[in-house]
Amino acid sequence: MANFEAYQEYQRIEDFEDSPPGEEDLLVHVPEGLRDSWHHIENLDIFFTRIYHFHQKNGFACMMLSEFFELIQLLFVVIFTTFLFNCVEYDILFGDRAVNHTGPSVNPLDRSKVTLPDAILPCHQCFERIQSSNWIIFLMILAAVFWIYRLIKVIFNVLSYWEIRQFYIKALKIRMDELCNFTWQEVQDRLISLQREQQMCIHKKELTELDIYHRILRFKNYTVAMVNKSVLPVRLHLPILGEVVFLTQGLKYNFELILFWGPGSLFQNKWNLHPKYKRASNRLELAQQLSRVILLAGVANLLLCPLVLVWQVLYAFFSYAEVIKREPGSLGTRRWSLYGRLYLRHFNELDHELQGRLGRGYKPAAKYMNSFASPLLSVLARNVAFFSGSVLAVLIALTVYDEDVLTVQHILTAITVLGVVITLTRSFIPDEHMVWCPEQLLQCVLAHIHYMPDHWKGNASKSETRDELAQLFQYKAVFILEELISPVITPFILIFLLRQKSLEIIDFFRNFTVEVVGVGDICSFAQMDIRRHGNPQWMSEGQTEASVYQQAENGKTELSLMHFTIKNPRWQPPQDSSVFISHLKEKVQQDAQSGPSTQPLLSEAPLCGSLFSNESNTSPNNPLASVFTHPWLKAPGLPSRDWRFLPPNTTVSAAASVLASLSASQPCPASRTHSVNTLLPSNSRHSLPQNHGSTMYFSDRTVVDSMSASDSRLHNSALLMEYASAEMSLHAIYMHEVHQQRAGVALSQIPVSLKEFSCSSGQVVSINPDNRSIPSNRRLGGWMAEQVEEEEETLNRSASESGAVSEVP
Repeated sequence: MANFEAYQEYQRIEDFEDSPPGEEDLLVHVPEGLRDSWHHIENLDIFFTRIYHFHQKNGFACMMLSEFFELIQLLFVVIFTTFLFNCVEYDILFGDRAVNHTGPSVNPLDRSKVTLPDAILPCHQCFERIQSSNWIIFLMILAAVFWIYRLIKVIFNVLSYWEIRQFYIKALKIRMDELCNFTWQEVQDRLISLQREQQMCIHKKELTELDIYHRILRFKNYTVAMVNKSVLPVRLHLPILGEVVFLTQGLKYNFELILFWGPGSLFQNKWNLHPKYKRASNRLELAQQLSRVILLAGVANLLLCPLVLVWQVLYAFFSYAEVIKREPGSLGTRRWSLYGRLYLRHFNELDHELQGRLGRGYKPAAKYMNSFASPLLSVLARNVAFFSGSVLAVLIALTVYDEDVLTVQHILTAITVLGVVITLTRSFIPDEHMVWCPEQLLQCVLAHIHYMPDHWKGNASKSETRDELAQLFQYKAVFILEELISPVITPFILIFLLRQKSLEIIDFFRNFTVEVVGVGDICSFAQMDIRRHGNPQWMSEGQTEASVYQQAENGKTELSLMHFTIKNPRWQPPQDSSVFISHLKEKVQQDAQSGPSTQPLLSEAPLCGSLFSNESNTSPNNPLASVFTHPWLKAPGLPSRDWRFLPPNTTVSAAASVLASLSASQPCPASRTHSVNTLLPSNSRHSLPQNHGSTMYFSDRTVVDSMSASDSRLHNSALLMEYASAEMSLHAIYMHEVHQQRAGVALSQIPVSLKEFSCSSGQVVSINPDNRSIPSNRRLGGWMAEQVEEEEETLNRSASESGAVSEVP
């Protein structure tokens, strides 16, 4: 019976069609004047992806020059490595043996110094050494084959991207010297307009922004959803280290090869899942077939492990050796991990959008991670830095007095090593002027990354929270080390972990694949459908029908919907999504009315901006700081926070107030009223104030309307992106706070099974784990005023004696 109930979760979601009835078999007539090579493009996935990459990589010349130098780099690494191993006599270079290849008539003992040509073998001796080693010849043949493959691919890319260049010039009317002045949203708008003239997609009359995103991010959305639902085995449980996250470029490449575009992948082409994976009748057989494919991929990785490992070591050495020598502290810098980029990525979020968002969150995250310091490690680091610095100072003083000291063996090596040690140890010494405020820093990080586990709230000062954030925001040294050991670890992950997930993967693709007319098969989570994938704890209660298995984790559906709506203000969401957005806006309005005045909040923004932001004081991101640092909003989780003596103003109401007043700093307020009336539900339009100076919540669409007639397009586009970023950051804070409050209420309320206690006035009282009676009608913007502890203890004592709960005044 239990197995049957579990199987009930594996039901195919209904296909979603976004074209009007009767257009499925539409034949489009194209006038002769508009007929071009871009009409009825067979593979729109590749076409739109190339258009996007062409824009992001700054045009044809930059792209082709980069690919050309990649070929040169590969050739250089192979030739230079072969030269170092076969054409250099290191005993001569190190002065252990005196032999002169450049001047045989000169006695080498008469020369006082060894030059580089002395240590290099003549060409014929070098070729003889290479020919005598079968392994060297074999590796060079493999490298030559791979280089020829890359050369053919580069030639193909030159031809294909030349066509994209012509498309930009002729169809989109964008010259190459103006390409950098156009944002992707502007290019996307021209693509949508061009669809009406030249039917690039013949299955639909018009394309939407979501259609383009679906085609560019088809496989990426699947990967983000599988990480969100913990389908991919990226978390490893090691005996000593515990749970670690391991995801490298090589492992990610194997995942994509097996699932999406390899010879045994689940897709029969670039846009359709194979029909057999859509049927539940043969799921066990398909799981066994996928398991065999994974096993073959794992064995292939195991056989190629030595070659890939050698390449990784050589490439890392040539890439990072000079940087480490010049800036040893660069190993202590941090970067967003590959797992973090998938965990924090919204559905339907392009690469440049993700990079910009994580880039804004880099400095707050670095400040938070650097705020943790080990006292014991600091003491050791100070003493090691002192001793190393003392020795280094003496060596430098000696070299200044007499430069011949540098000719002493290993003196230069000692100076270099001591400098590296000093730089590394100083990174463990905390800044003496640093102020410990982890909750505010973590809140600032959340404003940009938009996702964090629930248990981080109130626990920002704990090392466990820091360690979990370190999985998303790792040291650069850890990244390099993971990439180096990836060829060794990847085969075992594929063979022993991914194979165990075969049935779960098959069920995932069957249950979460829908067919969209004009787009093909996509991940259903990418539809951002609140009804099918919403989570009731993330403000979609009463609007979703999703089971626990169908819900996206961490509110990804709701946050992704808001992010896509703000980034694409002209996109018209489906009915269910529109209802959710309207409901969210109503909640913001309600909480803004009960929140603090926006004037003192925003007046402190420049000061807070100087503390928590590197932007100028005119940046729209500065209002975010007022939410974090206002004196009314003490960091949650601190013992001094007593809700009974504080005004009913929380981060929820503060975020709502700032979000509602965000439009106050936007230009052309006269054009806003119409835009707001089109966004808010009809039952709330009559309550909107008509004066432009009052507090109001406006969407990013308002900025689009107000800026449409402006002369400075570039300035307005940049300003629009800044306001969109600020608005989404406030939405993320607001939605997380509402979710935390609802989750806290749900956890604190314990249902009474034998009898329902009620007050004489009909007010139901729930008992929390601390044995305190709390009224259940709590407001979203704050807590109801509670009685003092003495009165509560009296009430609880009388309730336990009489078997009933007395009325709470």
